[in-house]
Amino acid sequence: MLTRSIPRRLARVAPCLRTAAAALSIATLLGACAIPTHPDASAAPPDPFNPAAAQLLDDTSWTLSSWNSADGAARAVPSKDQGPLTLALSTEGGKRHASGFSGCNRFAGTYALKDGKLSFGPLAGTRKACVSPAGELERPFLDALARIERTGVQMRAPQQMQLILDNGDTLVFDRSDQ
Repeated sequence: MLTRSIPRRLARVAPCLRTAAAALSIATLLGACAIPTHPDASAAPPDPFNPAAAQLLDDTSWTLSSWNSADGAARAVPSKDQGPLTLALSTEGGKRHASGFSGCNRFAGTYALKDGKLSFGPLAGTRKACVSPAGELERPFLDALARIERTGVQMRAPQQMQLILDNGDTLVFDRSDQ
């Protein structure tokens, strides 16, 4: 008697098992089709002072947006409509070439990226005489480019470059060639 009841029980349970197996298969297939989330999607922004980040500066252009002294006081910088201070870094021709506008005159020279730090060779410039406020900032700006202690680059929006000077001043540039 016991041997007859087992096949009957299996016959009653088999449709339920088939339904459960089908449901499990469908759930597995739907789960496999879900769009994965990239592991970096919720990651914190990268460290802008990572030495590797400075390598992203080649072939970029920047506009000075703020200049803060070591004590936190903001120095006035010309706005975009007043002829902003600019810096362009180019590798055209296989050499690193820097150029820009320093408030009154244009300048040009070479630059280097070593150990995550931006540095400049001698910079030559035009010699117009200026009386404007931007002209008063020219000499300190060019001097600052010779005293860079650390370079920070943020390529996520808003793309910015920070130059920390040996006296603690911070120059912040916004990317302008996008």
